Amino acid sequence: MSNEFDYIIVGGGSAGCALANRLSSSKNNNVLLLEAGNTYHPLARMPVSFAMLIDNPKANWRYRSAPEAGTSNRQIPVPRGKLLGGSSSINGLVYVRGQKLDYDIWAQMGNRGWSSEEVLPYFKKLENYQHDCDHIRGKRGPVKISQVNDRNPIYQALFKTGKRLGIPFNNDYNSEEQEGFAYTQTTIFNGERMSAKVAYLDPIKSRTNLTVITNSLVSKVIIKNKSAEAVEVLKNNKKQLFYANKEVIICSGAINSPQILELSGVGNPNVLKKLGIQLNHQLNGVGENLRDHIGPRIVYRINEPGLSYNERARGFNLIKQVTNYFFKRDGFLTLPSAPVLGFLKTKPELASPDIQLHFIPYRVVLENGKRKLGKDPGITCTINQNRPDSQGSIHIKSNDPQEYPEIKFNFLSKSSDCETLISGVKLIRKLMNSPEVQKYCGEEVQPGTQTSSDEEILKFIRDKAETLYHPSGTCKMGNDKMSVVDNKLKVHGIKNLRVADASIMPTLISGNTNGPCMMIGERCADFILQNN
Repeated sequence: MSNEFDYIIVGGGSAGCALANRLSSSKNNNVLLLEAGNTYHPLARMPVSFAMLIDNPKANWRYRSAPEAGTSNRQIPVPRGKLLGGSSSINGLVYVRGQKLDYDIWAQMGNRGWSSEEVLPYFKKLENYQHDCDHIRGKRGPVKISQVNDRNPIYQALFKTGKRLGIPFNNDYNSEEQEGFAYTQTTIFNGERMSAKVAYLDPIKSRTNLTVITNSLVSKVIIKNKSAEAVEVLKNNKKQLFYANKEVIICSGAINSPQILELSGVGNPNVLKKLGIQLNHQLNGVGENLRDHIGPRIVYRINEPGLSYNERARGFNLIKQVTNYFFKRDGFLTLPSAPVLGFLKTKPELASPDIQLHFIPYRVVLENGKRKLGKDPGITCTINQNRPDSQGSIHIKSNDPQEYPEIKFNFLSKSSDCETLISGVKLIRKLMNSPEVQKYCGEEVQPGTQTSSDEEILKFIRDKAETLYHPSGTCKMGNDKMSVVDNKLKVHGIKNLRVADASIMPTLISGNTNGPCMMIGERCADFILQNN
């Protein structure tokens, strides 16, 4: 095998898979895709595998954040996919584009070409939406997207409560308006996970101009005379160089992309100098601007039998569900992490929803640091602020590429984030204590009604809230002194080097990030193919 390629893609996640597919569609391009993890995991195609792979080292990087006072000095788990498909192979399978406002903000920040109108064709290009839809949804793309068909009576009770309170039911939150309650749109088709690997790589296995190499950790990009020439790879404890005749594109996600840049000598000199890394180019924004959704989980007991996953996943019921899955591709094993979502406003005067609610019909407990289904039936209601103001950072701790970087979220450092989440908890309580919902649900188990004042609610959030697994922004797009890439995703000051993944997001989008990451991959491919 040659060690020379036209394009080298570092990272086989959501953006990387999309990019590999589109670049290799031209026979003139010789493309290499490098992935640090395995090719696949045998459980990955089963949708409910998100619960089994969230702590599994064979499919997951299993990062943990640094202890911080704002979150009670806890180390918060940060699961990220470590296999082809990246986090799309282990995530909760929720598909959200985000609000139009999110992308219009990007454009208003100076990122020309990234407004909602301009990114829309790329969302349509990736989508194969399986239901009736309007003109702004895609029907011919590689990623098959379906709506949850589970019709739990608790969901209907929520919708009735919402209608009474003036909250609409939204049949398509990825269309013109996001606001309202909705059945979740998922990357599930015929009962199986539609990861970026399945959608973008599996159909093109026969292409001879695409080489995919797994279990290969990129330790750095070789930069000479301000130009990316090659990548250094660790495989089986041996170093190997692969040369790029045209470009290197880093698609390693919000944690690994800044790590690779810093290991390559691109970043803040104050970070690199103390670790003995030679500076190739100063970009102080590398690793900064980290944003993620943080969410407290409010748990209620379910009194009506048969409505929670906790019951469906035990004893004879579990045998029945497994049988249904393998013979019919049916049952709760085919469901996403949150079958129902709510995009709501905490204040009526707001122009658009500022929180996202996830309704999860099961109760999770922690045992010896691992997540397990609880014995008692319950429903978990998770809330996150759509566009958090708090910013953190990710930086390497040594020049060893196998040492995990330091993740500092700086969660809840802005009063606006605290106030919004407190309001969100109160809104959840209003919904769950409604007469419609109380027909099926009982007492509040976590945090419990004794947690009532704003101060007590905020303490609960600081003590218990976790990331919603949407890290972004650490190689942000822009033209200011803290930006890392330009609006064509080219690294400032370095030729033939781009970044394309969640790390380029200037601000966090209002929702789950898998769909937008695939859009970014599609967008990057067009830039390259059009010689931009």
